[in-house]
Amino acid sequence: MDIARAALYAAVLLLGTAGIGAQARAAQADAALRSAAREEQPAVIETLRDLVTMESGSTDHEGVATVMAYLDKRLRGLGARVDRLPSATKGPDMVRGVFNGSGALKVMLIAHADTVYDRGILGREPYHREGNLLYGPGIADDKGGIAVILHALALLKARGWNDYATVTVLFNPDEEIGSPGSGETIATLASEHDVVLSFEPSPAKAVIQHEGVLLSAAGTSQVRMTVQGLSAHAGAAPEQGRNALVELAHQVLQTKDVAAAVPGAQLNWTTANAGTARNQIPERAEAGGDVRVMQADSNDNLLAALQAKVKESRLVPDTTTTVTLEPLRPIYVAGDRGRALADLARGIYAELDGRQLLMHPVTNGGTDAGFAGRSGKAAVLEGLGLAGWGYHARNEYIEIDSIPPRLYLASRMLIELGKRASSPGR
Repeated sequence: MDIARAALYAAVLLLGTAGIGAQARAAQADAALRSAAREEQPAVIETLRDLVTMESGSTDHEGVATVMAYLDKRLRGLGARVDRLPSATKGPDMVRGVFNGSGALKVMLIAHADTVYDRGILGREPYHREGNLLYGPGIADDKGGIAVILHALALLKARGWNDYATVTVLFNPDEEIGSPGSGETIATLASEHDVVLSFEPSPAKAVIQHEGVLLSAAGTSQVRMTVQGLSAHAGAAPEQGRNALVELAHQVLQTKDVAAAVPGAQLNWTTANAGTARNQIPERAEAGGDVRVMQADSNDNLLAALQAKVKESRLVPDTTTTVTLEPLRPIYVAGDRGRALADLARGIYAELDGRQLLMHPVTNGGTDAGFAGRSGKAAVLEGLGLAGWGYHARNEYIEIDSIPPRLYLASRMLIELGKRASSPGR
């Protein structure tokens, strides 16, 4: 750990022990920044329109590449040095923008450009506005986060802010499928920075009353169950086969509640396939499951429990069932330094007419903040995107009145972190 990073950590931890009341009393709202954030709202809405009307499901590589080209151009327009980082899975490139200043802070801002929606979703769920709500596929998760990053940087550029050594922006194309091509890059780059701010959405105020930030998130893994049987003619000699599909169904039912006895683990079977011909007994069948873990040993314990369970009984004789588990995304835990960042954020929010900022303790949703915090070198905070709801579902939306406060929060956090890095004793 270098001296500048150690000094920043000490300053951030000091913030965390000062108490929210004292922070709120000491904090002085930046009136000019508040005004600028309010005036920026129409421009943010236009950016959201641009982003949402470019469909970018994770497997729609053409669509994701279109969004990445747009983000490349936007970052260059802000004065960043922009390059493309290749995906480890040969998918669309990541886009990285780097700004160099005259201070000490090294900070990285991350958000993802992909969504969970298949191409054509806009035909069924178009971008539109209803009162305080803007609707569109991926508008909250995570195109709202992208918009906050772009426009917070625009506000800071307008005021000539350069109290940082490096601001790195990284947009990745595959978060919704576990970041297989970008996760290691995120982890490596994060270890080179003092702070990482991640811009996944905050739950809407209609759901929880106040905007917030996130202190921990589950790690994600995938489990596969494979059954090997024996093929045969389904009409003339079915008894000569060993039906892998039937055995798979038995094993899925037998194991569906196994995770309930494994601390820190959750399992849901989500995919299955078997056979290739209607008139053939299938000799192979496979199911896939979504796993969420909140403890370091949960993956190993869950795999052991699954393997033990499938051995307890077999419905179809002479079949073999195999279970494997692959970790995907690390657990995100803010820790003391991340909590200190959250305390700083809460103090900044108190500047806005005393409004509250919630500290969400945990979610079972995965986040790239897990990769960012894996090395333990950077302080990481998640949940700085816009307030919204309906992620991964129907009629996803953001609350328009969350735009100015979230812009103010992101901008003020960067300003304050820059000051503390340059003058850690203040």
